[in-house]
Amino acid sequence: MDVLTPEASAEASLKQDGTTERHDLMGGKCYIYKRSADSKFWQAAAYVGNRNYRVSTKMEGITSALRFAEEWYLELRGKHVRGDLDKLVLANAEKTFKHAAEQFLREFPVITEGQRSPIYVAGHERRLRNYLIPFFGDKPLSQVNSGAIQEYRIDRIEKSKAARGKLPARNTLHQEMVALRQTLKTALRHGWLSSLPDMSQPYRSNSKISHRAWFSPIEYRKLYLATSRRAENPINERWRYACEQLHDYVIFMANTGLRPDEANRLEYRDVTVVMDKETNQRILEIEVRGKRGVGYCKSMPSAVAPFFRLRKRNKPKPTDRIFPSYQHELFNRILEEEELKFDREGQRRTAYSLRHTYICLRLMEGADIYQIAKNCRTSVEMIEKFYASHIKNQLSAAAINIKRPPRIAEGKAAEDGQSQPTKPAPTKRKLQPRSNYVRRKPQHSPA
Repeated sequence: MDVLTPEASAEASLKQDGTTERHDLMGGKCYIYKRSADSKFWQAAAYVGNRNYRVSTKMEGITSALRFAEEWYLELRGKHVRGDLDKLVLANAEKTFKHAAEQFLREFPVITEGQRSPIYVAGHERRLRNYLIPFFGDKPLSQVNSGAIQEYRIDRIEKSKAARGKLPARNTLHQEMVALRQTLKTALRHGWLSSLPDMSQPYRSNSKISHRAWFSPIEYRKLYLATSRRAENPINERWRYACEQLHDYVIFMANTGLRPDEANRLEYRDVTVVMDKETNQRILEIEVRGKRGVGYCKSMPSAVAPFFRLRKRNKPKPTDRIFPSYQHELFNRILEEEELKFDREGQRRTAYSLRHTYICLRLMEGADIYQIAKNCRTSVEMIEKFYASHIKNQLSAAAINIKRPPRIAEGKAAEDGQSQPTKPAPTKRKLQPRSNYVRRKPQHSPA
């Protein structure tokens, strides 16, 4: 239903539309018309509460159209008497969620250019187009409240269970709420919304803290021996180069703690082989460019050998990338062959697990957690929450299993010839002689 402004605009709009036929009813306060000679359906117009309203009857016959227009007019009159029509007018004049979402999608890529990853920006657009706009699109912004957001969560879960047989991941719903919040903040900045609704998830208990998927020392050894065998004896000779690259990639990542995206951007000029003065060992000093900007990393000594092999194999220029391509399918195939694709909790292992392996192995060796956080360009809080909580070496058995010295029984001590500390004899109270007591005569009160 379209809301028009003053009464005079009705006649002007009819002339503009080229109306060819018109029939009045209800004393001229309501009428039906056709926009042109080629129009199939009759349109209805009415004047209620100092405003003009129009709607399509979806009727081809004039009798049905007149009956529809009369019922529609009476319904408008009833809403006007109850005061519901004013709310409808305000709702129709209000910006919708779709309008705010389009404005956000117009602003976000421009404002965050060079600061946000294009993948992150595209992810917000995908969430809005596929899920949020279809659900909230036609709603006025004032109706996107806490109840509507909760209905969205329920609808999202039910559709996911029906389509895929499982719930959407917790992080998936979280990212959708982030996109929703950013859209509502855009509406707030433009004055289309008075305040943000409460978007917290009700009935939520503390989420389980699960450690990141990683390779234990035994599993890591099993992995790099498998990649070494594949590099020495590839299934097909034309795959030898890819197998050798993957073997060096696994060792390099597990001894530097780089993120996969940081390793993909790494160039040969970013890596320097140095002799560390404190440990007197050769290590790699790496200038890292990733999601946290430019940082620095000092590798383990075991990362030097694969770097030399990469440099000898590729004969690169300083600006060439160390890992121009990641052998994703080959890596997954080796994990499946060695039964290492999933950890005990069912978490899927990926290239990111090599970074987690580096952090966990360093903590197991007793490295300082603050230095590990700086070297991995993360925070101590993140390491304590997702890594240190499940490392057994972080627990001190000496501090946990402490006991008080046992008390030796008296009988056993006598048999062993051990002397027991003698308790002092209890002191008796000395009584004074009877001669010292003075008996007082009873005092009588005067008569």
